[in-house]
Amino acid sequence: MKISIDPITRLEGHGKIDIFLDEKGNVKEAYMQIPELRGFEQFCKGRKAEDMPLITERICGVCPEAHHFASTKALDDAFNVEPTSAAKKIRELLYNAYFFYDHCLHLYYLGGVDLIVGDAPKEERNILGVIKKVGLEIGKEVIKHRRYAMEIVKTIGGREIHPICGVPGGVTKQISEEERDEIIKKAESCVEFGKFSMEVFNKIFESKEFAKLYEMDKLETYYMGIVDDKNHVNFYDGKVRVVDPDGKEFAKVDAKDVLNIISEHVEEWSYVKFPYLKDVGWKGLVDGKDSGIYRVGPLGRLNVAEGMSTPIAMEEYKKFKENGIVHSTFGFYQARMIEMVNAAERMLKLAKDKEITSDKIRNEIGEPGEGVGVIEAARGTLIHHYKLNEKGLVEEANMIVATTNNNAGINMSVRNAAKKLIKGGEVDDILLNKVESAFRCYDPCLACASHSLPGEMPLMVSIYNKNGLHKKLVRNV
Repeated sequence: MKISIDPITRLEGHGKIDIFLDEKGNVKEAYMQIPELRGFEQFCKGRKAEDMPLITERICGVCPEAHHFASTKALDDAFNVEPTSAAKKIRELLYNAYFFYDHCLHLYYLGGVDLIVGDAPKEERNILGVIKKVGLEIGKEVIKHRRYAMEIVKTIGGREIHPICGVPGGVTKQISEEERDEIIKKAESCVEFGKFSMEVFNKIFESKEFAKLYEMDKLETYYMGIVDDKNHVNFYDGKVRVVDPDGKEFAKVDAKDVLNIISEHVEEWSYVKFPYLKDVGWKGLVDGKDSGIYRVGPLGRLNVAEGMSTPIAMEEYKKFKENGIVHSTFGFYQARMIEMVNAAERMLKLAKDKEITSDKIRNEIGEPGEGVGVIEAARGTLIHHYKLNEKGLVEEANMIVATTNNNAGINMSVRNAAKKLIKGGEVDDILLNKVESAFRCYDPCLACASHSLPGEMPLMVSIYNKNGLHKKLVRNV
């Protein structure tokens, strides 16, 4: 028997889950399949290098800032130019605003709905169900503060979605004192909302219901993330650090060298690749120290780090890591909450730095060449790699996105959840939603990892027994 959840919901992009049952109706194997073909690397060839930050951010409407600045940083490297100090701070300020609103989106609108409303009917598994649960006033605060962060992105980047400020060597726009004062007010409010959200979610994290979810899936994988010179979490810049399942440092490299430590495996049933650590090797969809699979994102970043860069987040980090490395997939939510507060605090600190109003916002570029840009998207480590010709045109482009890095982990988490939940072939909507909740922990962005050429979304749930098709269900989205 085979159960297909198609399409999976509350994520960016399209995908499905195929669950294979044995003759007793218990789970034998499960996969999250991405059936769309991605083509961004191909149609970037021949483009002008300076257009890449504007082209690649169209990969996704949820995390365009991540692609915009990963691309910009790749061009910094390709044109051998270091951005000015003010430009770096302006970029990072915008980037933390993006992190805040993106984590807010996932915690209150997407995956976090599983935690807030629980086993609710499907018509309540959305932001309206969240507002019904937490109250209208809190719902207004969620919407308001996500709006504040997006307005900061617009002030700096020129647009709320698909910013236009990043250029090799700096940024295109200076911040005025009036804009800075307004950003400070909004950032201060975001810090307070972050503290409030921490109280809301900490109550959930302490509940018996969350404890059951916490035990549903644990994977002892390697972890990857960017850290600063103190090994503290940094979303925008730093070295790429990898730790093994015991938390011991496995590698720590400059961004330009990250492609030396990973390779990409291909499976015929998915258009998304499976990255792994070269020195460990690909051993299949298994965890443990002998498997080269690693995970990225909030859980990955907090596991590779030795602290956060801001005081409130640091105190929560200590509680989170008091027993050492965290392997529970549902620990992604706790890590995401801590990062949301960290982003708000960091945003405020950068906004109060007077240098962000400097007019020294760009340095001159050098000759075109090869460049690698690495940044932490909200969903995890994002890599852009370009090779430019002497005219500054793109000859080769490769992008390894966060969801691609997590692809193996996502498949194992879905498999583990399905094995624990499905017995005797009995399934219903609530149970299938719990299976989906395992992949939502990662906040996957399948629009980043893969792209559909026809642009259509399939709407079928097919169940197969050992003799073939058993029955077909339709889910309207």
